[in-house]
Amino acid sequence: MSTVLTPSSISPRRALTGWLAVVSVLLAIFSLVTAEILPIGLLTSIGADFTISDGMAGLMMTMPGLVAAVAAPVSILAAGRIDRRILLYLFMFLLVLSNALVAAAPAYWVVLVSRVLVGVAIGGFWSIAAGLAHRLVPEAAVGRANAVIFAAVPLGSVLGVPAGTLLGEIAGWRTTFVVVGVLAAGVLGMLAMFLPPLPAQQATRVAVLRGLLRGAGVRFALLATFLVVLAHFGAYTYLTPFLEQVAHLGPGMVTLLLLSYGAAGILGNFLGGAAIERYPHATSGGAAALLASATLLLPLLGQRPAGALVLLIVWGIGYGAVPVSSQAWFAKAAPHTPEAASVLFTASFQATISLGALAGGVVVDRGSPTGVMLCGGLTATLVIVAVTAHAIRRGRSDRQELPHG
Repeated sequence: MSTVLTPSSISPRRALTGWLAVVSVLLAIFSLVTAEILPIGLLTSIGADFTISDGMAGLMMTMPGLVAAVAAPVSILAAGRIDRRILLYLFMFLLVLSNALVAAAPAYWVVLVSRVLVGVAIGGFWSIAAGLAHRLVPEAAVGRANAVIFAAVPLGSVLGVPAGTLLGEIAGWRTTFVVVGVLAAGVLGMLAMFLPPLPAQQATRVAVLRGLLRGAGVRFALLATFLVVLAHFGAYTYLTPFLEQVAHLGPGMVTLLLLSYGAAGILGNFLGGAAIERYPHATSGGAAALLASATLLLPLLGQRPAGALVLLIVWGIGYGAVPVSSQAWFAKAAPHTPEAASVLFTASFQATISLGALAGGVVVDRGSPTGVMLCGGLTATLVIVAVTAHAIRRGRSDRQELPHG
């Protein structure tokens, strides 16, 4: 069992090393997120290169999420008491390998194989890293460390996707994956330098996961995560086709809008991280409301650059709060089994990414990019309903527990 770090139990030098480890995890997740969602900005160019439809190209988003959903519990269950640091090294190496494979892919099926490796890396790494902050920094700094780690998600949007899209336009989409692979290799070196030993605190078993699924708190976290991630990725995966075909924007403007969305996502991440502990229902419901508003209004107001810019900023702020809020619900529901909670968070999040991308692809191929935005917005409104219902039930439960005198 590892010792919880406190301010009095560590030296300034060890504290610095702990924060360097946090930054290394941040960069690792940034690499993973970038690799996972990079096809969003390159969807049309990759599809054109292999002569496939936008919906078929969307399988590049579907594949990693499905694999990650399975890899998250399987990797942790199989790991037993292996030092988690070793596992993190392995998953980052798989990310390096996957990017090398897609960069050299002679056919689309090879690209999909590389996306399987991305899924394994994401599922395994996230399951460990999502609950790692308390093992790297003092207890008083865990909240800040979590916000830093989860900032990797919007950073992947604000830096990874726009930069990858721009690089793909200049040097070709294959070059983009080469660069991401080199970044992942560098991050692997940082992890080797700064991560402390991470012995398993307890072996996660199937019975533990099954027990968590019986809890009302975990079931609510699963439902809220499913709905909000389905809404987001069902629409966001096909944002580039929408901006190109409906708003009639050129590549430069699309890149600018993706950059603005990602910058807003960073703001949303830190706002959500600061508010989720004190106002959990308002934070989750507010994030879903922003997402729903943006996607429902895009077909009406997003056909001009100014309207699209404003709505993508609103969307970015809303979704930026989603990962840190979702993880907080799982952690709150299972405080005594943090690794198992992280496994469920990762599996549910990643499975829904793939389902969202798949459902959105069906809508795009059989309908239009406008239809997928409307579907995403309607799904996001269901999150508001679920969060409101949960808040009402919690309020009634709290009133019943008050002593009568």
